[in-house]
Amino acid sequence: MSMLLPHPHQHFLKGLLRAPFRCYHFIFHSSTHLGSGIPCAQPFNSLGLHCTKWMLLSDGLKRKLCVQTTLKDHTEGLSDKEQRFVDKLYTGLIQGQRACLAEAITLVESTHSRKKELAQVLLQKVLLYHREQEQSNKGKPLAFRVGLSGPPGAGKSTFIEYFGKMLTERGHKLSVLAVDPSSCTSGGSLLGDKTRMTELSRDMNAYIRPSPTRGTLGGVTRTTNEAILLCEGAGYDIILIETVGVGQSEFAVADMVDMFVLLLPPAGGDELQGIKRGIIEMADLVAVTKSDGDLIVPARRIQAEYVSALKLLRKRSQVWKPKVIRISARSGEGISEMWDKMKDFQDLMLASGELTAKRRKQQKVWMWNLIQESVLEHFRTHPTVREQIPLLEQKVLTGALSPGLAADFLLKAFKSRD
Repeated sequence: MSMLLPHPHQHFLKGLLRAPFRCYHFIFHSSTHLGSGIPCAQPFNSLGLHCTKWMLLSDGLKRKLCVQTTLKDHTEGLSDKEQRFVDKLYTGLIQGQRACLAEAITLVESTHSRKKELAQVLLQKVLLYHREQEQSNKGKPLAFRVGLSGPPGAGKSTFIEYFGKMLTERGHKLSVLAVDPSSCTSGGSLLGDKTRMTELSRDMNAYIRPSPTRGTLGGVTRTTNEAILLCEGAGYDIILIETVGVGQSEFAVADMVDMFVLLLPPAGGDELQGIKRGIIEMADLVAVTKSDGDLIVPARRIQAEYVSALKLLRKRSQVWKPKVIRISARSGEGISEMWDKMKDFQDLMLASGELTAKRRKQQKVWMWNLIQESVLEHFRTHPTVREQIPLLEQKVLTGALSPGLAADFLLKAFKSRD
């Protein structure tokens, strides 16, 4: 039922509430406000009309916000060329074309303001498609997201190559997002992880994407979450995020994966060192690597010590206790059993509802991370603040002003903007 309402009245809406459950489509005049005094929607066209959908339920009036409407608002500002470019990327992406996936990730990683807007339009389309696919899968997640961390030299790349080949042989599609630390002095990255995974990089069912951190803490890039979403949209059912093994600042990784796996070399200190590392608290599975040859005995010792260390930590899940296993990527020992444990984790977390709750919480964390980044960027680019930054930085460097006072001055300048 559709109708044009120049001035909808509260009594009219209340009368409709007494009717049985129906879905109505109203077009309100631009000057229209509801009883609460809130404007109806964004302008519908040049005539000053507003279009919105309302669900009329027996217990009240509930607005149904459609993702399609948001998408329409985003796409209205695009030129024909930009629209064709986004549509081409989206179509290629959902068909599983690797070139389109690579181009899409490059787009979301861009810091150019216009490209950021295009990336958001693409992400909104992929998110809508992703949600539809999840609904057809009875609400179960389409992909298993695994975070891999460990100190440099723990054998992460060697493990991923063996593990990835095993998964693709079993019919899975694997995406590896390898995060490369950017240099603090030059700002550059090697991005050489593919050179260590020669066999896997040639596999058509595997996609390896190295990305620079660009100074982001937590061993992940600013856009890792978006890259995960794009990989899932392209049909990859296992996403591995190989992160910078930096220890304490790596908690950001755990906020975007279903399972966090810690890889440790056999000579990594005692169990006290493990607890001090802090990151052990986030691990759902600890794997002691290089358990072959002369290193079998030290690997067994480290395994026993970490089992005792994990007992001292607070329980994070009601259904899963973190396990410690030994693996060898050279001989392949323990890797198949490790995958079985990972599947057990996924099944238990799904059945208990903890995985769904975890993913919802991660969406909120993702939102706040983006807000923090955006607010900081807005603060730095504000004209008054930008003018005062060099002067105050110089005073802090010479010791004439304390960092705390300088920060207060800048914040006051930002707050007192026109």
